[in-house]
Parts: sequence; structure tokens; C-alpha cells
Amino acid sequence: MPKTAIIIGAGPAGLTAAYELLTKTDIKPIIYESSADIGGISKTLNYKGNRIDIGGHRFFSKSDRIIEWWQNILPLEAVPPKPGPDPEREDKLMLMRKRLSRIFFLRKFFAYPVSLSLETLSNLGIARAVNFFLSYIKVRLMPIREEKSLEDFFVNRFGKELYGTFFKDYTEKVWGLPCSKIKAEWGEQRVKGLSIAKTIYHAFKKMLIKRSPLDQKNIETSLIEYFLYPKFGPGQMWEEAAKIIKEKGGEIHLNHHVVGLDLQKNEITEAEIKVLNSNEIKVQKADYFFSTMPIKELIPALGENAPGGVKRVAQGLMYRDFITVGLLLKKLKIKNDTKIKTVNDFIPDNWIYIQERDVKVCRVQIFNNWSPYLVKEKDKVWIGLEYVCSSEDEIWGKTDKEVSEFAIGELLKIGFIEKEDIIDWAVIRMEKVYPTYSGAYEEFETVKNFCDRIENLFLIGRNGMHRYNNQDHSMLTAMVAVENIINNLKSKKNIWEVNIEKSYHESK
Repeated sequence: MPKTAIIIGAGPAGLTAAYELLTKTDIKPIIYESSADIGGISKTLNYKGNRIDIGGHRFFSKSDRIIEWWQNILPLEAVPPKPGPDPEREDKLMLMRKRLSRIFFLRKFFAYPVSLSLETLSNLGIARAVNFFLSYIKVRLMPIREEKSLEDFFVNRFGKELYGTFFKDYTEKVWGLPCSKIKAEWGEQRVKGLSIAKTIYHAFKKMLIKRSPLDQKNIETSLIEYFLYPKFGPGQMWEEAAKIIKEKGGEIHLNHHVVGLDLQKNEITEAEIKVLNSNEIKVQKADYFFSTMPIKELIPALGENAPGGVKRVAQGLMYRDFITVGLLLKKLKIKNDTKIKTVNDFIPDNWIYIQERDVKVCRVQIFNNWSPYLVKEKDKVWIGLEYVCSSEDEIWGKTDKEVSEFAIGELLKIGFIEKEDIIDWAVIRMEKVYPTYSGAYEEFETVKNFCDRIENLFLIGRNGMHRYNNQDHSMLTAMVAVENIINNLKSKKNIWEVNIEKSYHESK
């Protein structure tokens, strides 16, 4: 009898697992997705013909395997474009994009990552710049402090002054906690080996060595300058992958929420699924189970079979939620201060980190600069304001209209827009977007070890592993899990080793 695998979640990790099972095994994947959409947080929402990317998803990777996987789904656009007889196929392409993201601080733009350029020194002023330099030299000459917190991680690499100016407030705005209360693992996942020395080294190397834009090896993630991007946003990649999965015999069920998992000894035998917006409950047996659902929801689904200590830790795991406010504008007030030419001469950034302390907005996405095909009318500006919060926060409790008015007020305050240029707005909310390295995370090994002992359960993806992975790393966890099934490998260690880089531990 053919074997089956239940996959919880239709985001990048879940869809990758299904695709890998169909192309490399005889196991049939059945995906249950609790929302009405494909792609998880990598979905693209269409608002009146204007597409919204939730969070800004660059398609880049140091893994050739991932790059090839993406291009098997959506090939890279030829430059210059070569028109063909199949318009539909011409729409299923990846664009090569040059990255520009900057910091907005003191009502001025700074390079990201912060560089010791004349522009930076001029924007900061001599006194502040000298303090940064002396603080950095001091930390380089002193013994490296033990990295117990994210604050330690940043100070070790940038010095106290630079950390306090460019990292502390923004990070605490995003995570809702002091950096001293966040585990250093966040830096391991997101910043890794970035430092001032590596930023300078990268600048010199770029001048001396020409390399392919797709060659991302040996470049720190924060320094990567080119990325791929689906013509109509990241959701296009995952909608196309879902279509292929169904054509190959896989099943995808939207609005289906897994509420129970029957654990017998060291294996799960079946899942109980609630069909949302109805009273229907389904029971589905399977041989393998892949979970990308938040661990805070997975452990209760195991019922009485999960020990009390595991339940307590899972319940104490914390997440950050996400609000995007889309604004359609006639134009931006803030002017292009670069030599880069753009439509209507608006700023060329993909996104901007808002470091200002008098507003709550974390980033501003310029969707036109991700792909012109995200915007219905090419002479309009389509932007997204990002707010990271918790569902208990005041902003989450506001109505959509109140949230939009609040966001517009913040952009008016920092001089990005004029009120008369606003055409339309949209508000999108998403829960549990960022798993945090706080709360009960210190005891996370308790949950991890328990789940790893369940032989046919594989935790993959960002929420499935409670790890702040990029999209490519989430995909790799799915690929490694499928390989473990093929090779009959019982240990899950290699799945957890995805995105743990030796260089970080060596630098410690």
C-alpha cells in the first residue's frame, strides 16, 4: 500500500517537503493549511491589482541547490527580455534585482550596513563619529565578552556607541524586549559574522573582484547586493509550486486546521483535522508527519502524550505578530538623494529601516522597486509600512481604519509623504510571524528532544523549529528531512544543523 505524509502548513518549508517527496520518493504528501492562502508569510496579497509582499522576501541563497530549485519553478528572465509566443510563460519568471536598503535616522539616510563613509561621518557629525571610532577600537583591544545576550553579541562586533545608536532601539522596537533579555542566538541566525571589519573588507573585495550576481558564497547575508524576485511577488513562487504538487498527485487542503495528533509509543499514527467555517472533523492516517505549525500549537495537539514539562515550555514560547499598511500614493515627498535614476525620481530603496525613536514603524517597503509588476498603475507609488507587535499591544487592537490613520500620521511626521498624495490604503495582519528568543526559549531543548524522539515527526521551517530562519534555510530543513526518510536515518540532528555556521562558533 502506498505510503503517505501529512504536512502541516503550506508555506515554503511545507511545500518544499511535498515537492521533494513527489520527485524523489513514492510517498504521497497531503498538506493541511489553516489559512485560505498558499505561501505562509511568503504569500503575496492582491489589493485592487496592487500586490503586497508581507515582509519583503529576497530570493537569495549560498546553496546552489536552492537557486536551482527556484529556477526549476520560475526561470530567470533573460536580459534583455526575449519576447516569445507564450505570454503566460513570460509572466512566470524571476527578475534579477539589485538591493538597496538604507537606515533613516536623524531625518537622514545612512548606508546599511553602516559603513565608515564620508557620507556617514557627515550625517553623524564629527563628535559622534569620533565616539564611534574610539568605542570600536576599545572593544577590539579588550578581551571578547561572553555572549549571553544579543547586547553582548552586538557590542562585541560594533562597540558600545555604534550598538546604542544603530542597533539597540531598532531591535527593541521589533522584538518588544531589551537586547539584554534576548538570547545571543538571534544574532547567530540573522547577523552571524557581520562586523565593521568584514564590511570594509567586502567593499575592497567588490572593487577588485567581479563575480556573478548569483554567486553568494562567502558573503555575509547582510552584505548581499543582488537577489532574485518573482515577477509578481514571492507568492507567485509558492502558488506555482502548489500547482505542480497537485499536478503530480499531492493534495493541498486550505482552511484545514490540525487540532490533534495521535501518538502511539514513538510514532504518530493519525491526525485530527478541523475544517474551518464548518463543524466537520476529519481523521487522516499517515506514515510520516511534517510540522511547520507553531510549536506552541503543536504540543497541545499531542494531548496527554506530551509530558507536563514539555507543555509548560511550549506554552511559554513567545512570538511577534505583524501588521503591514499598504499605501497607494501619487508620489513621495521625500526626494531621491542618490545617483540612481527611478520612475518619477522617487527613492530607489527596496526597503528602509526606520531608526527614528519618535515613531513605531520599523520598515518601509517600496514595492515599485521590488518589481514594477507589483503596482497596477506605473505612475503611482505603492509602499508598505511594517509594524512588529504582539496581539496584546494597543496597535493590534485598533480597527483597520485607525491603524491606517496612525501609520499615515507617522509618515507625515517624518516627512515621507504629503496627505494630498494619498489615494488608498490596506491593512494586513499576520500572527506568529517571528518566533522570539525569549520567554521559555531558554528551556527549548526540552521540547526539541521530546519531538525528536517521535520517529516519524519532522519539525521544519521557521515556526516548526521556533527558529528565525530565512526562506532558503526553511526549504533546506524540508529537503534534509526528506533525505532522512530516504536514507532511513533516525537522528534529526542534521535538520537542526541547517543555518548553524561554524564561523559563528569559532568567533565566539
